[in-house]
Amino acid sequence: QVQPVESGGGLVQPGESLTISCTVPGLTSKNCPVLWYREPAGERRDWVSSISSGGRTEYADSVKGRFTVSRDKGKDTVYLQMNNLKAEDAALYLCVACTSWGQGTQVTVSS
Repeated sequence: QVQPVESGGGLVQPGESLTISCTVPGLTSKNCPVLWYREPAGERRDWVSSISSGGRTEYADSVKGRFTVSRDKGKDTVYLQMNNLKAEDAALYLCVACTSWGQGTQVTVSS
């Protein structure tokens, strides 16, 4: 199995935007959905968003209208664009594809 690699995390202020990525070599040929989860420090891991191999998207209520997931098949990469970030969005963001988990990318939201 190929492990996903997340990137793009960082420190932003409330109200700002950030886009994180999940690259999975061979993703397009594997025809797997990709799911994003997040894990705030000391809290449980929660599902955030999903995108199917056909491009169907789903979102948790807490991020609906602010986050957008998309897929670049040519790059075997899935993006999570996060707008109007809030303090409660701060977390380690992880993606999972074909049952393989990445190591995560940290998003910090602080003024």
